Amino acid sequence: MTQKQLDESTAYLQGKGFEAPEIGIVLGTGLGKLAEEIEDPIEAHYNHIPFFPLATVEFHTGKLIYGSLEGKKTVVMQGRFHLYEGYDFLDITYPIRVMHQLGIKKLFISNAAGAINLNFKKGDIMLIEDHINLQGGSPLAFKGVGNFGDRFTDMAEPYDTTMRDILVKIAEKEKITLQKGVYASVVGPQLETKAEYRMLKIIGADAVGMSTVPEVIVANHLRLPIVAVSVLTDECDPDNLKPVNIQEIIEIAGKIEPKMVRLFRELIKSL
Repeated sequence: MTQKQLDESTAYLQGKGFEAPEIGIVLGTGLGKLAEEIEDPIEAHYNHIPFFPLATVEFHTGKLIYGSLEGKKTVVMQGRFHLYEGYDFLDITYPIRVMHQLGIKKLFISNAAGAINLNFKKGDIMLIEDHINLQGGSPLAFKGVGNFGDRFTDMAEPYDTTMRDILVKIAEKEKITLQKGVYASVVGPQLETKAEYRMLKIIGADAVGMSTVPEVIVANHLRLPIVAVSVLTDECDPDNLKPVNIQEIIEIAGKIEPKMVRLFRELIKSL
């Protein structure tokens, strides 16, 4: 990744009309509906954006959508990249750097995750308060990272406390169950064994997924305030573990999605 590449990607999007967005949103597995609510949308498919990776997961569509949401210019990433697709950390986080260069001031992230904390239920939404990086690497571990920001990025509070507090109040007002917890990010794509679920519980994870953490690290590197939620699509009880049906996970994500959309819309409205 070079500054020249970022400039080219940004210039292409600006040429299509992506002018000074304030909010960036990354949509997780089965969570593409928010993109349909964008007013006056302009779309850019990943395969047309210079130096952008391509989404290879069948339920990730692969385009940036720009337009207005609650009166604010927004750019939505419909379809994200994962280590399990064979991408590296620089590929996965490249779109965050491009959105930042376009001008976003806040980043919202969503993902579908499994509930490790058995007090949480399938169908709940979890506000991520902290994370554990189990992906075996960092998107900041490359030569020349200092040209893009501080090499030794502080992660004492990776998720913006102000936006978290606002989301908690919105959830109370909207009567949406919003759990709070720690998200563990693993490589995947295989799901966890019983022993792995037990380990995750011991180390303090409340939910587990295969994304989000690289994007959050880079956003912190760019000093970009982030709020992130996990849509809990399955319960990871090692003592009663059933085989997981990915199609069912997508369906559950789709059912919970309207609540997540409501939370994000109200948060945008309040900013």
